Amino acid sequence: MKPKVIVIAGPTASGKTALSIELAKKINGEIISADSMQIYKDMNIGTAKVTEEEAEGIKHHLIDFVDPDQRYTVSNFKNDSEKVILDIIARGKYPIVVGGTGLYIDSLIYGIEYQEMNFDEEYRNELMKIAETDIGLVSLYEEAKKIDKQAMEKISNNDKKRIIRVLEIYHATGKNKTEQERLSRINGIKYDYRVFAISRDREKLYDRINKRVDIMINQGLIEEVKNIYEKYSEFPTAMQGLGYKEVVEHLNGNLSKEEMIDLIKKETRRYAKRQLTWFRKNKDIVWLDAEKGIQNNIDIILEGIK
Repeated sequence: MKPKVIVIAGPTASGKTALSIELAKKINGEIISADSMQIYKDMNIGTAKVTEEEAEGIKHHLIDFVDPDQRYTVSNFKNDSEKVILDIIARGKYPIVVGGTGLYIDSLIYGIEYQEMNFDEEYRNELMKIAETDIGLVSLYEEAKKIDKQAMEKISNNDKKRIIRVLEIYHATGKNKTEQERLSRINGIKYDYRVFAISRDREKLYDRINKRVDIMINQGLIEEVKNIYEKYSEFPTAMQGLGYKEVVEHLNGNLSKEEMIDLIKKETRRYAKRQLTWFRKNKDIVWLDAEKGIQNNIDIILEGIK
């Protein structure tokens, strides 16, 4: 029998952190972050990284360990997270994977082995330049649909990062993303993943997102970005992340502070919508209603892992 691993997914600002910490306290668990931005050092405010006080003594893994100017792939995440899961189980504790990065979570629950690829930086830069305009991004989306219609069913037409990823994979390997994933599943799934996701009323979720952005600004997000620029000699790839690229535009004089804040809120709401679309494609996910409270959802999770 495969060891059970709990997965708590959901959109940004839905309440994953609070739920997972309370659950971990009840079942002697440790948390593995499945967030593609929280891996980076020095990027604390803009990624809503859990603080020591918020963690309440619960061990968190795969947070704050990669330099912002370093590339970290989904393949790296899968290898690292499975090592951590094995270690947690060996110590008699319960692994709880928590995050909103759908690709990271899918790599685990579907047993996808993403091969390391030698990506063409020149090709990527060319795609990024095309994607700077709405018309260019639409053209890339249509091109990606021709290459991999099945993969694009889970990707929205404004999801620049994932559209480019589909094109990069095909450019690097000659196989599309769907075919790569099919071939990678041959080895099967290592653990018995029990997957849950948090839902929240759309307007209430958007309100939480807006308030979170205001808090980030008040906590010093702009100073955080300035400090990263000073610390790292090369332009960090991670600075293209949501909340960071908008601050960069502000610092470069392209956006006023008010325009920057409004844009971060708008793009974060759009990101939350894309996350929900991604997770709703998984018919095996048990959805938790945030409005019913943490204890109610913990009870559902505990029942679901029996």
